[in-house]
Amino acid sequence: MHEFPLAVFLIAFALYTALLFVVSHLTSKGAGSKSFFSGDRKAPWPIVAYGMVGASISGVSFVSVPGNVWVQNFFYMPMVLGFVAGYIVIAKALLPLYYKMNLTSIYTYLEERFGPRSHKTGTAVFMVSRLLGAAVRIMVVIIVFQSFLPGSWSGGTLHFALIAAIFLVLLWLYTYKGGVKTIIWTDVLQTTFMLLAVGLTIYIICKEMGWNFGTMFSEVGSALNTNVGAVGEGRRFVDWFDWDWSHGTNAIKQFVSGIFVTVAMTGLDQSMMQKNLACKDIKAAQKNMYTTAGIIVAVNLFFLLMGALLCVYTNHLGGLDALGITKTDSIYPTIASRYFGVGAGVVFLIGLISAAYPSAGAAMTSLTTSFCVDFLGKTEDRTRKIVHACVALVFLAVITVLFAVSDDAVINLVYKLASYTYGPLLGLFFFGIFTKRTLRDKAAPFVAVAAPLLCVALNVCGKRFLGFDLGFSLLIVNGLLTFGGLWLFSKK
Repeated sequence: MHEFPLAVFLIAFALYTALLFVVSHLTSKGAGSKSFFSGDRKAPWPIVAYGMVGASISGVSFVSVPGNVWVQNFFYMPMVLGFVAGYIVIAKALLPLYYKMNLTSIYTYLEERFGPRSHKTGTAVFMVSRLLGAAVRIMVVIIVFQSFLPGSWSGGTLHFALIAAIFLVLLWLYTYKGGVKTIIWTDVLQTTFMLLAVGLTIYIICKEMGWNFGTMFSEVGSALNTNVGAVGEGRRFVDWFDWDWSHGTNAIKQFVSGIFVTVAMTGLDQSMMQKNLACKDIKAAQKNMYTTAGIIVAVNLFFLLMGALLCVYTNHLGGLDALGITKTDSIYPTIASRYFGVGAGVVFLIGLISAAYPSAGAAMTSLTTSFCVDFLGKTEDRTRKIVHACVALVFLAVITVLFAVSDDAVINLVYKLASYTYGPLLGLFFFGIFTKRTLRDKAAPFVAVAAPLLCVALNVCGKRFLGFDLGFSLLIVNGLLTFGGLWLFSKK
């Protein structure tokens, strides 16, 4: 066990950030508002597909998914398989619509279909959803940063807020000019470093334990069959997943939820679709979706394998109590900072930064786009830059508040928030696509607020009186309630 040198931490962070700024400078030459919002519609689809992996995985998955294996084995995997079906739905149903209408902001569709109130409602719901989701992702990265700093900086809301401010200033600086045109290329760099960090972690643990790759898979299988994080009775492969219907992590619920989570958090999310709409045509964008689906499955398996190995290694070191770990999200950062060598710790940090920057940068860019295009109807440079700076300040406030009140595993927190905030978007878009009814436009904001509130009541009552947790399938219920409410305020 050793303390991570502060100087090494700062140098690694500075060098990697400088590299990003070099890429940002090269890609933003001659960039204007069109480049910021749509990437000039010239992005190569293989580059977009590979880079989207970093944006989809984010710092949350980098830290939280491996740690979650400790208590939930591979319960997360059925959800990942659901992601694949969700990407197919996006490619077949949503992308043709967006390209046909030549959209910059996908929420413009709601105005064409229903009217201005629905348009503003959809945009507002997205902005809240993306703001909260990205804030959680940034929060987990900053928490890990603190664990690498000296003891006086390793806790406290004030120090957290200061680190968050530095992080957001850097994000704002490297995205404020090139926008999506820059993000597409920096995502490639960041995805690469993130995967290298995971691969190196697997290699180091195998080396420390004296395993070859055959032994590694054998040991992971044995650990999963006895419950990775604790000693338990022997289990079959099928028990790596949760089949109890009353649990929120039930495999079938997870799979179906994965479909809707992907449709909502990718297909109806401006920050993700903004990159797809930067491709030259619909065929290129669809190829991007299919390729991303395959890569996402492989990468998440990679993460879960690393998570299982980290759990085995943690037990080898004496367990959570021996390491002073109170949250499973701390397993990976603690081992990387104290038990790996300095070089491996640096790679972990770079991997973490690489996982954090794409999601956060895309969120800032898409929120700026939505506010400028959907609310202000202005896209000139001066307005865009002011809005972009304001978005960074709002992020800082939200991240600090979440840090003060959150105590859940971060990957669970992300999807819980998504279940409540993306449901109205799901209902609005599906009502517009699958029906030909005319909506009373003024009703849209009220339905979009009522549906999540009803979901809160349903989930609380279900768990209290029936012992039934909707889990992430709450997103589906939320979308259905929104769809039903819109139907009540519509006519043929």
